Amino acid sequence: MPPHARGHRRLRTIPWVTSPHQLNADLHCHSSVSDGTLQPEELAARAQANGVQLWALTDHDEIGGQHRAQQAAARIGLDYVTGTEVSVTFADVTVHIVGLGFDPDDATLAGGLAATRGGRRERAMEMSDGLAKAGIPNAYDGALKYVGNPELISRTHFARHLVDSGVCHDTHEVFRKFLVEGKPGYVPHRWARLRDAVEWITQAGGLAVIAHPARYKFTANEEYALFSEFKAHGGRGVEVVTGSHSSADAVRYTETALEFDLLASRGSDFHSPTESHTDLGTLPPLSERLTPVWSALESRIQRAS
Repeated sequence: MPPHARGHRRLRTIPWVTSPHQLNADLHCHSSVSDGTLQPEELAARAQANGVQLWALTDHDEIGGQHRAQQAAARIGLDYVTGTEVSVTFADVTVHIVGLGFDPDDATLAGGLAATRGGRRERAMEMSDGLAKAGIPNAYDGALKYVGNPELISRTHFARHLVDSGVCHDTHEVFRKFLVEGKPGYVPHRWARLRDAVEWITQAGGLAVIAHPARYKFTANEEYALFSEFKAHGGRGVEVVTGSHSSADAVRYTETALEFDLLASRGSDFHSPTESHTDLGTLPPLSERLTPVWSALESRIQRAS
């Protein structure tokens, strides 16, 4: 996903409205362990300061920050559930599957994520070659300066380099000009299979959730196939309210969750104070017609007290 544009943009804040069965849960965000800019401990503090009651760190294809996030949440009295966001190729489109409430020490999940990360360096080198041909040399070395974990180098890191080196005004411009299909720095990548991602999460004791479905721009038939296959493999939920969804998207995927009998999740997809439209904990609530995903995570939540 193209990250939200850097700078000159206020974070959208929406007052939280409480109800007996809903928490201010933020179950989708990223730290510097993948492509966020804040450390897990900083995210925990920010979540608490913004009134989050249940938090999950969901770094891309990585669970290396989970113990730090758990410990930070425990220190400041914030309920926590483990998380990750797995990159999947479905119908030649990159789809993201969030895993929640799994065992962070599960060897099969860790191995699957490591395999998914494996092709990122080679892809990044190809991206750098494409940018060099467009007159932007040494982009790989430049992007590495923004990477907390070299195994997780991504388009986001290239975008930050091109902004800070003055090539573009903001990351949105970088993606538009260089890092989407048909542009010089774009390189496709085949990720995990949908079946594998769901199975890694569920066999580790977690719940699989389709992240931000409005982003994928599938046809009606392709989207129906995604949800049908996801459910058949044991997928349990879908993000209905998330940072990249409009209010109309939330209404649409409320109906989809009900149609497929899926639990509903909520998460900002926060990456950075200067890049993200939506801050941790500032999303509107889920419809009361839905069953929140945290209702099925009760035994998996690390309670702060």
